[in-house]
Amino acid sequence: MADFEIVTQQNVRFVRAVLRDEAIRAEAGALSYMRGAVSMSAPIPGPLTLMRASLSAEAAIRPTFRGTGDVFLEPTLGGYYALQVNEKPWILDRGAYWASEASVSVEVHREKVMNAYWTGAGFIDFHTRVSGTGKVVLNAPGPVEEIDLGDEELAVEGRAVIARSSRVGFQVQRPSRGLVSRGHSGEKQLRVYRGPGRVLLAKTPYWSELLLKTTRDLRP
Repeated sequence: MADFEIVTQQNVRFVRAVLRDEAIRAEAGALSYMRGAVSMSAPIPGPLTLMRASLSAEAAIRPTFRGTGDVFLEPTLGGYYALQVNEKPWILDRGAYWASEASVSVEVHREKVMNAYWTGAGFIDFHTRVSGTGKVVLNAPGPVEEIDLGDEELAVEGRAVIARSSRVGFQVQRPSRGLVSRGHSGEKQLRVYRGPGRVLLAKTPYWSELLLKTTRDLRP
């Protein structure tokens, strides 16, 4: 199995993938550099996948890196999370996919029409679906908390949930029924996740650390 190492240097994070006669996939444009006997290929998917990608912000072509050596992916002010997938599929939020082992299947997932509409994506919204067995690296804005939902629900404002297991129900709804109550609450909509299943929540961005450090450095 390929090793994914999340490295932090001067508040900047990047992913190093160590290959030993193995293969990984990565998001298009994510490569920083590679070292060793590693080759890159970018197979063109079928017309259906290309059409779906054109209707979303997800990449249609994700390059494959194969061989023995190190693959370094682009750094970011955000962070990453290594998710172990064991057969059961996961649905990733838009832009959350960063890299995965070749043993993981990466496909397209279409959200329900009304969910797509209330999130502002129109009536068609495609995300990424991963399944199989292996590691998947997610692009996360901050530290990730894994929440195991029993028969409960989690209501979140905004896109703090970056991934959910496929069994988790998902619905976008208004925070309250009354028009006056909605106006005073200041919240337009909530993303509601219903168990059983697991969700990955990233509620605090890493850039707050950089802002705090910069503020301290500027103090006399």
